[in-house]
Amino acid sequence: MSHIDYIPAGSQAQIADLRPEDFQLRGAADQHLDANFASQGYWHDVLHRFISNKGAVVALILIILIVVMAIVGPGMSGRDYNTQTLSEKNLAPRIPVLENFGIFDGDETMTTTTGTRVVNGYEDKELTDTYYWFGSDTLGRDIWTRVWEGARVSLGIAVVAAAINMTIGMCYGLISGYFGGWVDTIMQRIVEINNGIPRLVVVTLLLLVVKPGFTTIVLALVITEWINMSRIARAEMLKLKEQEFVLASRTLGAGSFSIIFKEVLLNIIGQIITQLMFSIPTAIFTEAFLSFVGLGIPVPQCSLGSLINDAFNSFTTHPYQIVPPIVVMSLLMLCFNMLADGLREAFDPKLKEM
Repeated sequence: MSHIDYIPAGSQAQIADLRPEDFQLRGAADQHLDANFASQGYWHDVLHRFISNKGAVVALILIILIVVMAIVGPGMSGRDYNTQTLSEKNLAPRIPVLENFGIFDGDETMTTTTGTRVVNGYEDKELTDTYYWFGSDTLGRDIWTRVWEGARVSLGIAVVAAAINMTIGMCYGLISGYFGGWVDTIMQRIVEINNGIPRLVVVTLLLLVVKPGFTTIVLALVITEWINMSRIARAEMLKLKEQEFVLASRTLGAGSFSIIFKEVLLNIIGQIITQLMFSIPTAIFTEAFLSFVGLGIPVPQCSLGSLINDAFNSFTTHPYQIVPPIVVMSLLMLCFNMLADGLREAFDPKLKEM
């Protein structure tokens, strides 16, 4: 390859008249551009990788179904979740059409001192046109309505708490990691002190100040559960803040908060969404645990945890009462974890197939 040090004055006009079509790229016929790969954006690639994960797709469908049932389910049976009908208590599940096949027909196997026997509360009380799809509890309340009402409350607590935890933890971790130095040292000591306080102690202290309820549980989750999100955000900030695009933004005069929330945040959105999905089942389990030990949703409201607590007392005599809330809560936790795993694989660039 030759190097031109000097261009004669007479040739400058000729060079100025040259047009792009006057040139031909050498070896252009041998080059091939993968137009399909070039046309795929980042989010299109993430969606393709997520859809290829069948387990995550099934989990997402089940979550959507449970959310829909939590919205419309309480109104399907025509009964209120706290209406008590003592004359119809402890009735086994009975579902139209299915009862003709000998399943969910209201029969219940009872264990007595003389052995086991099959009883049907609907026939004994002559309730020919009465149906409880999940059965009724010890106070004659419809378990179907209460399960979906409890799922609505549990999901509401989990989503609200997870969203607040994501916001607080993300901002806290990004600021701590970006500024570093004594700012990072002080902020991390606060995290260690907060993390050292047991969650049950925090909830107990809150109960001394405010009444048990939706707000109390959300506040208890917010106080303790944002730490994991802040650690992930801080680690990603420490990894990215010395990258070239951050240096270029700083050179062009971008402020610190502009770099944090416009440059770095957009590059870790995948990790934040994944952690958000992981934090929702944790919040559901924490709410269920608090309600089970009597520190959660007060009566007559119900959540999945309080339903399990109520049905636990009659588990040996009427086990069908505890099955629906346990199944719904287990499906929620399992599906959210599978969805989070699928999102983590979809957002991870190291797993990208070329």
